[in-house]
Amino acid sequence: MDTSLESHLQDLYPRGREHDAPLADRLLRLRNMTPAAAGLIALLIRVQGSRNVLEIGTSNGYSAIWFADAVRDTGGHLVTVEVDGERVEQARANIAAAGVAEHVSVVHGDGGEVLAAAADASADLVVLDAERPAYVGYWPHLRRVLASRGVIAVDNAVSHRGQVEEFRKLPAADGDFAVRLIELGDGVLTAVRRR
Repeated sequence: MDTSLESHLQDLYPRGREHDAPLADRLLRLRNMTPAAAGLIALLIRVQGSRNVLEIGTSNGYSAIWFADAVRDTGGHLVTVEVDGERVEQARANIAAAGVAEHVSVVHGDGGEVLAAAADASADLVVLDAERPAYVGYWPHLRRVLASRGVIAVDNAVSHRGQVEEFRKLPAADGDFAVRLIELGDGVLTAVRRR
């Protein structure tokens, strides 16, 4: 990551925290991924050489900038999905200001619908950072769209363990996945397709 991009992210993250601090309604908050979690997932993208990355839950684009920088290194592309139109515009502006817009498509839509419409084996890595109760319903499509050796990375798996636990059981019970909870940031649950 170059110094200008790192500086942009170091400015954007505290602005998001300041925005969220006075808001009691969690749906009004930006709820950005922690730098530790975003950095871990960006590392996974690079290690895997991910070319097709799907993020469900863009918010203002903070984590998408991390992932776009990573796919820039792998020659890949990030598709990030956000249901809130105002957040889509914020994300596009932040991603453009970071200089990584050519590596990202910001889709205004429902994450579950975008996932359902995705082609089989079309994603090397899928990031879930949206409404956690919906993840169980995503499972059949996640399983279908994930390529061989693909990775699912779920944020907030420690901070919201109870909301993620039902989803965690699905790849854990599936013999095709190796599952690991990484207690970094707010916790990142990883499920790696073995074949």
